[in-house]
Amino acid sequence: MSRPTSRKPKTEPPGQAPPDSPLTTKEGWRRCVEHEVVPPPLQEAASERERAQDDERRREYHADLPMVNTPTIQKVVSTTRLLIQLNRPQISARRGVILSGASGTGKTTALAQVGRAHELAMRKRHPHDAVRLPVVYVTVPPAATPKMLAMEFARFFGLTFTARATITDIVDAVCATAAHVHVDLILVDELHNLNLGSRAGAEASDQMKYLAERLPATFAYAGIDIESQGLFAGTRGRQIAGRFVVIPASPFSHATTADQEKWRALVGTLESMLRLRRHTTGTLAGMSEYLFHRTGGMIGSLSQLVRGAAVLAIEDGSERITEDLLALVPIDFAAEQSEQQTAPAKAAARRKRAA
Repeated sequence: MSRPTSRKPKTEPPGQAPPDSPLTTKEGWRRCVEHEVVPPPLQEAASERERAQDDERRREYHADLPMVNTPTIQKVVSTTRLLIQLNRPQISARRGVILSGASGTGKTTALAQVGRAHELAMRKRHPHDAVRLPVVYVTVPPAATPKMLAMEFARFFGLTFTARATITDIVDAVCATAAHVHVDLILVDELHNLNLGSRAGAEASDQMKYLAERLPATFAYAGIDIESQGLFAGTRGRQIAGRFVVIPASPFSHATTADQEKWRALVGTLESMLRLRRHTTGTLAGMSEYLFHRTGGMIGSLSQLVRGAAVLAIEDGSERITEDLLALVPIDFAAEQSEQQTAPAKAAARRKRAA
């Protein structure tokens, strides 16, 4: 009987990614790496049509505001880049990074920024190597099994397999492809989906360790509250704890003057990116305390709030962000709960005005 083999993926025209290419495919990842948000100029439109086009460009820009370089992102990038250097001469037992924290603290964004920075650096170092694909980005599927996990890596490369393919076939093809394209950084998101309390989850964890031994790359993981998921318990957990640096991703604090200044600086950075005709610089930074209570210090919630308010400011013609306008932007449930706990009186007053 012949051995099942992987099938080569269909190729797309140069510079074009298929419409259904998420970040977990090489096409989607390349699009993320090459995507740059360019601020549109603020200029008076000569006609109604030009004004409509300008408004549309600015709405699209604010919906996709560039990510602020937070302390967590800086820490993850510097740590990962150092580990990549240290791991290159290692045959096994390579060190990695685990980014752990609550939902909305920017873990996925930080992971993507690490990969983007590394890939751009490799492109500069090897400008004529069109085959090189230094970064892989995958997510752990819910209730992951070893084969499901291996297929996530295969899917990133565009490898497909016959129904008879075994997990060994898949892993061999993945490792051969990774070696061919010089992968040296592997990003694994949603690590909390690994349930080490189940047999399948424990086996999937072993599969991940096996891939880390087979692939000469640095692994960077991200997940929700990894320390409380049992990942560091037992024999498997001790191995992981001995090889990975854990970087916490936590909400911003507002307890001390220094914390308040850091938060205000973050808000100010976001404000500097706005392209609104009548917004006065410093207005948003002046509302930093309100923004903190509204978002619970979550970078994801803050980004949604500011982006949403900017879009509304263009749509209603006000061209500036006010507290009343911010109150109209829907936010996630966790941020709402935080607001009720930290500033109930202000929240009630805003709800009255909004009504």
